[in-house]
Amino acid sequence: MMPSMQKGNCSWSLLAAVGTLFVLFFVVHLFLFPLGPTLDYFGVRQAHTSCIPTYESTRGIGSIQHNVGLDLDHQFPAGLHNAVFYRGAPWKAEIGRWLSACDTIVEEIHITEVRKLVQRLAEMIAMGKESAIMNWDNVDASMDLVVSTLLSKRLDAGTCPILGQVCSEALNLACNYPASPEQPYGPWVVSICPASCDTTRAMCFCGEGTKYPNRPVAEACGFTIKSRSEPGVPILTDWGKPDMDVLTTNSSVPGWCNVDPEEGYARKVKFKEECHCKYDGSTGQFCEIPVLSTCINQCSGHGHCRGGFCQCHKGWYGVDCSIPSVFSSIRDWPRWLRPAQVDIPGNADLGESIASLNAEVMKRRPLIYVYDLPPQFNSLLLEGRHFKFHCINRLYDDRNATFWTEQLYGAQMAIYESILASPYRTLNGEEADFFLVPVLDSCIITRADDSPHLSLEDHRGFRSSLALEFYKKAYDHIVEQYPYWKQSSGKDHIWFFSWDEGACYAPKEIWSSMMLVHWGNTNLKHNHSTTAYRPDNWDDISPSQRGSHPCFDPKKDIVLPAWKRPDENSFRAKLWARPHDQRKILFYFNGNLGSAYENGRPEATKELTSWYGHGFGFMGYSMGIRQKLAEEFGSSPNKDGKLGRQHQSDVIVTPLRSQNYREELASSIFCGVFPGDGWSGRMEDSILQGCIPVIIQDGIFLPYENVLNYESFAVRISEDEIPNLTKILRGFNNTEIEFKLANVQRIWQRFLYRDSMLLEAERQKSVFGHMEDWAVQLSLLDLALQAAQRSLEERSCSFEEGVRPAARMLKKSKLIIAHCWYYLTEGGPADCVGLTAKEDSDEKLLCNLEVYPTPQVQKYMA
Repeated sequence: MMPSMQKGNCSWSLLAAVGTLFVLFFVVHLFLFPLGPTLDYFGVRQAHTSCIPTYESTRGIGSIQHNVGLDLDHQFPAGLHNAVFYRGAPWKAEIGRWLSACDTIVEEIHITEVRKLVQRLAEMIAMGKESAIMNWDNVDASMDLVVSTLLSKRLDAGTCPILGQVCSEALNLACNYPASPEQPYGPWVVSICPASCDTTRAMCFCGEGTKYPNRPVAEACGFTIKSRSEPGVPILTDWGKPDMDVLTTNSSVPGWCNVDPEEGYARKVKFKEECHCKYDGSTGQFCEIPVLSTCINQCSGHGHCRGGFCQCHKGWYGVDCSIPSVFSSIRDWPRWLRPAQVDIPGNADLGESIASLNAEVMKRRPLIYVYDLPPQFNSLLLEGRHFKFHCINRLYDDRNATFWTEQLYGAQMAIYESILASPYRTLNGEEADFFLVPVLDSCIITRADDSPHLSLEDHRGFRSSLALEFYKKAYDHIVEQYPYWKQSSGKDHIWFFSWDEGACYAPKEIWSSMMLVHWGNTNLKHNHSTTAYRPDNWDDISPSQRGSHPCFDPKKDIVLPAWKRPDENSFRAKLWARPHDQRKILFYFNGNLGSAYENGRPEATKELTSWYGHGFGFMGYSMGIRQKLAEEFGSSPNKDGKLGRQHQSDVIVTPLRSQNYREELASSIFCGVFPGDGWSGRMEDSILQGCIPVIIQDGIFLPYENVLNYESFAVRISEDEIPNLTKILRGFNNTEIEFKLANVQRIWQRFLYRDSMLLEAERQKSVFGHMEDWAVQLSLLDLALQAAQRSLEERSCSFEEGVRPAARMLKKSKLIIAHCWYYLTEGGPADCVGLTAKEDSDEKLLCNLEVYPTPQVQKYMA
């Protein structure tokens, strides 16, 4: 279908300035902030006009209408700090104008999904790439039937040795390195095991012959603990001497594998205190309570989660078991894949019927294709976690209720899950506008060197080098097995680098792509590795591998927020909305301040500086920024008992952990945002508590800084100006402070991974029939936001004559919130008055019901 549109009058230069960058930002915000603009696919490669580019191809764009002949500079003038507001957020002027003028309503288009999926299988088999098909995650019995049928066109009937190998071949991942007389279990590694090694995951368990064979024997649990030579000396473990007492049945000896939980809790028997329930899938002191493991999208309800790897039910496959085979009931297909029309030929043989199946889905652009990489790039990394908290954003408690973690690297999991479940996802690579390559580097680096198969021996101890190798292998895989990279030289591909220094260690082959990172170092000032942690340094990675690219290119890449868990107390207290007169602290920073304080991060020693070399004056942790701040404004005594040279009563700069951290942020006007070993989560902490962020890190972008107008809600101070910090902050008058605080309140939800959280809320409600408090609070905020958005949109409802549009829209907002509050609380009579079974549709609800929310709901409309 050829595109049908009216050409606008936005300039080509405007499009060139914002096109590629904004498209990436828009794609990301589809999953972080679903109320973004409904835009047609646009990008530099497609653009011929401005508002809506013309792209003469077979891509179906739909019928588009928008205003023409706009003078954008005059129609949408920039306000204070050169910001243009659009849907509540202050944008950089050129992007805000683009959105305001060129936002369009695009008709849904028909995308053929399932036929393309099966044709892909057929094409790979025809090219003799059967082994590549077997790299697809979790090929189940039903899809085996499809592949077998297609293979029968080339192979003798009844023979399919490759499929047989896939079904029967198990991984063999050792727990221990090769033994030696001095080290009978090999050198120490996290997976070291004196008991029974599960070689499918390189994990250590009690094993057969014990009462509880599936109880973990992790790390020090299975080895002898050395006696302290003197009080205060750390306890050491003898990694060459197994502790056979963990297998004992003698209740007077500290055991583990045979300890009955009831007797253990009652202290009737002794047990080894160093044994813990570190692996995912169980909880309790003795791992006696089985719980859900964390898997990608929890296998979409169509599989069993095995420690992080989805074992799909018959008829389903994919990394999250969300992709149906052609034999699955269409009623069970996910919403993003549910077809509007299915055509199945009735008089052909099985193979031809499958290959010619045509299922069309109604979708809106942009469309995103997610590569189905081999599981070693994602699922197996999740499954083999030796510490359950690593690289995920949630666990499950003894009730199987969601327990959100503080794992900053959980953002990668959140956006991956959101895209997999998004209506913008497509299985049709020929129609896709963008291609996501899902390598979970958050797991690669947290697990680096934790077992022999992830050894750093060949990488000179550098986790950065190991991660680079993973990305290079993923690149090799998609280039060999798929045609899409070559079509654009990878410019429409998206990679996520979650680690401390972002894409600094990206292989040179993929640098043409768009990068999602947490560390926006342009290398204009800090042109070297900024971490004080040696294994993450990337300076010595060979240019033949890395090339000479910067860590971040603001013309094509986006800095994403770190993961922050949904905190129901903060939501309920509306900390982000606390007014200026209730913020008594001028400036606040609570975090590690370096080696001058107890338990502070060490600086770069002479030995480390020499090792790093290069003569660039390596400054150690936080590039010395936090240390300089503490020297000037420290409010807690350092090791020498000294405060900062300019310490002030309304300025808090302390390394002391606070039990009321969020409350203290919400009581402050300005909050510090500084690096750690690369990025930190301080920007998110500041924004989510409504505090104006004060950024000190030269040449390093923060989340969305290349698209949002930071001057409207933040303060940037150069590193050289640290001694003048409080003087600069006290120079802002009340009007300017109120302006920035108000803008922080407008954007704070853009720093939460709301879509991922709401997906989990929906899963929990489907399982338990109700929502936890965090989910209720988040959902109400989301619904209030949707109501506010809908209040701006006219709809064809027949309300009372004479009611002004604004009042009519306000009534609609109230009705929506009342309806959804009823839904969330399952219709409790005290929560919503007047709603009965009349929930046929939003339209009917809005037009016919006379319902107003209770005061409990009204507070969310303030």
